[in-house]
Amino acid sequence: MRDEKDGRMATLLAGLKRSEDDMPLSSEAIVRLIKQHLNCKNSSRLPVLIVAAAYRAAGDKIGERALPLKSHNAADEQTGAVGDVEICLINDDQIVTVYEMKMKRVTVDDIDHALKKIATAMARVHNYLIITTDTVDDPVEDYAREAYELTGGTEIAILDCIGFLRHFLHLFHRLRIAYLDAYQSLVLAEPDSAVSQPLKEAFLALRQAAEADE
Repeated sequence: MRDEKDGRMATLLAGLKRSEDDMPLSSEAIVRLIKQHLNCKNSSRLPVLIVAAAYRAAGDKIGERALPLKSHNAADEQTGAVGDVEICLINDDQIVTVYEMKMKRVTVDDIDHALKKIATAMARVHNYLIITTDTVDDPVEDYAREAYELTGGTEIAILDCIGFLRHFLHLFHRLRIAYLDAYQSLVLAEPDSAVSQPLKEAFLALRQAAEADE
């Protein structure tokens, strides 16, 4: 079974080799590709990787870096993490931005939970961003906006996952393939308990199909 799995992965990876004359995927094609991947089963880890890949691709440009990701199954209380993706300035270990992922609609309770995390953080967090794959309700967004004064300067905002991805790819348009490669690397590096083997193979197949269409 392991040999069969390795053989399938090798075949899929070989199918992704491009020549220098091939036209790279557009930003919108990459958005469509990753959106298709998000729609696959058992994809709850993927929003974390979507954000982490952005900092892997553009971190040197913006002077920020993501800390190593914690285990998918580990609770923040166990690891001491403030969120799912924690961002520091280059050459500094102080967390300045936190991303928390929700594969559901964000509620007021989620904002209250974020406020508790901010209050107990070792240092002041500047931005606490909640990434959701669902719609955002105006009252909850308004409640999050009030956090800036309540916390003395920490902003809480709710962002749509695909909207975040689309904006990043167009802002850093020349890094779009570097981003896609970073996302692929993170997906394949995850243990099967976080990103299943079928989900890894699905991404490679989807990318191969997207690049063939392009």
